[in-house]
Formats: sequence, C-alpha cells, structure tokens
Amino acid sequence: RLPILIKVQGQCTTDHISPAGKWLRFRGHLEKISENLFSPAVNVWTGQAGTALDQLDHQVKPIAQVARHYKAQGLGWVVIGDENYGEGSSREHAAMSPRFLGCRVVIAKSFARLHLTNLKKQGILACTFAEPADYDAIRPDDRLSAFHLAQLSPAAPVAALLHHADGRTQPLQLAHSMTEEQIRWFRAGSALNIIRQQQAHG
Repeated sequence: RLPILIKVQGQCTTDHISPAGKWLRFRGHLEKISENLFSPAVNVWTGQAGTALDQLDHQVKPIAQVARHYKAQGLGWVVIGDENYGEGSSREHAAMSPRFLGCRVVIAKSFARLHLTNLKKQGILACTFAEPADYDAIRPDDRLSAFHLAQLSPAAPVAALLHHADGRTQPLQLAHSMTEEQIRWFRAGSALNIIRQQQAHG
C-alpha cells in the first residue's frame, strides 16, 4: 500500500525530476541534492510546481519533505508519469535522488530509454500501463500494491491494485522490460549492491 507521491502530466524531463543549475554544486552530496526532487514539476493534484499532498498528515508540502516523511515512517512511494517520462539528459541523480528518498515504483505511459535504464540500475520498479487510460484513474489519495514480485520474470506482467480512499479497489495491469540481470538488480536493491555482493564473495 504505497502512497502516490506525484502524478505528472505531459513532459517530465530529468530536469523536472532533478534540476541542475545551482544544484550541481551538491552533486557529490546526495542528501542535499535530493532537496531538489521534482521542484519544477507540476503535480496534477496540487496544480503547483514542486508540491505534494502528504497522505499521512494531509498537508501540502514541498515534494522532498513529503518523500522524507514517508521514508521516516518506513513507507516507500510511487511516481506516476505520462509519455516519454525522463526524457532529456542521462543525469543519474534523476534516478538516484528518488531512490534515496524512498521511491519504489515509477509507472508511466512510456519512458525515455536512458532514464529507464538508470531507474533499473537503482533497483526501482519501472513499469508502463498495459492500458494507458488507467493513468486517468489514479487519484491523489490512492495507494498502490504490487504482487508476486518474487516471481518476477522478463516480459511477464506485474499485477497491481489501487486502493482508493473510499475503500474501493481497482486492478492495474503493468508491463516491465527488465531482463534477468536487471531483475537481479531489482531484488538486490540496485546494480551497485550486486557488485558489492560479488566483491564480498570474491
């Protein structure tokens, strides 16, 4: 039952996810640079750039603050994107910062190739809607569950369920493009964790 942090509509580039400019001086400090998370991205539900509704206390706050609140409570969270999510540069912080702040799943209508690879390297479950119209069904107070991830395999769909605040549920069919190796990254939490395990068993 992961809360939805943000739902973006239309273009969402790596600059929307992790803007550069003045933030580049912090690129070696993940804690600090993650404060820029989605700061220029307009959240469909708030109509404002860089804000989200915190489902735990029902306050609208800067997105990084909401993400940190969820993380502090042991909650991962979900991002909902539109077409070609993550287009632009190959900026790794656009995947590193979400993972650092607790992102577990990104669901979009489609992904930019480089960003999709970076999400996979960070152990984030990146999926597309089997039915693009399901994008419209997701509400600001929804939570999402994904099932049978222990049995995840290449090209096999991911079964998910939306939990609406009124108690109703809605099934979602999601697709992924992970290879066997990328599934191992996901299970280990990141590609780097796989390398660390390999070195430990030298």
